[in-house]
Amino acid sequence: MNQTLQIQQHHRSIRSFSNEPVSDEMLAQIIAAAHQAPTSMNAQEISLIVVRDAEHRTKIAELAGRQAHVAQTPVFIVIVIDFNKTDIGMRKAGNTQIIHESMEGFGVGAVDAGIVLGTLITAAESLGLGITPIGGVRHDPQGMVELLDLPPLTFAMVGLCIGHIAHDAPVKPRMDIKTFRHDERYDASGYSAAIDAYDKTIMQHWQNVGRSDGTPWSTSLAPFQSVYYPAVRPVAAMQGLLNDK
Repeated sequence: MNQTLQIQQHHRSIRSFSNEPVSDEMLAQIIAAAHQAPTSMNAQEISLIVVRDAEHRTKIAELAGRQAHVAQTPVFIVIVIDFNKTDIGMRKAGNTQIIHESMEGFGVGAVDAGIVLGTLITAAESLGLGITPIGGVRHDPQGMVELLDLPPLTFAMVGLCIGHIAHDAPVKPRMDIKTFRHDERYDASGYSAAIDAYDKTIMQHWQNVGRSDGTPWSTSLAPFQSVYYPAVRPVAAMQGLLNDK
């Protein structure tokens, strides 16, 4: 197994960062790696907003649901779906963009944002840094629009904490890989038994790490009973990212 695979297969989210700054050189290398990540049709409809100012990070932490590690991390990167960029390119060529008015457009943007996120994670971890993805940037999307001066046709999709590790975290066990890998055709026949087994495994993990508030995986899915970030759709629509096509 090469070093990259070792890093990826031992991923863990870090929520305790030291005061040591991430060097300009490290940050530039991480962003350069993500800059080369693939996007649909080479549209490059993703932009990154790098936030290093402590006050700025504190405001983002509040908007993201008061997540303290967002304020603590020395670097926070916001991954933005940027159909404003492609719209400018379309208009320069004398064309009219409509992809941002469709479910396909939002799906493409979300997928490409995820690819960039994964690339940032691998790049940062390869340098010995810790990371935590933050979906909470969608908790108050209008607040993010205002704080980051986001123009129409853009949307803050996800964020990433990057920093030197103060307190490491154990690797969290995953469900049986057979529930993840399907060969030739989708097969959910083993899901129920695998979930039962994983509920026990994750509870043992919580016990091992001293998390008395840990719950079984099936119970932890309770937020899926609702749309937990209900402002996403109306704010995305106000930004011009519709889903009526």
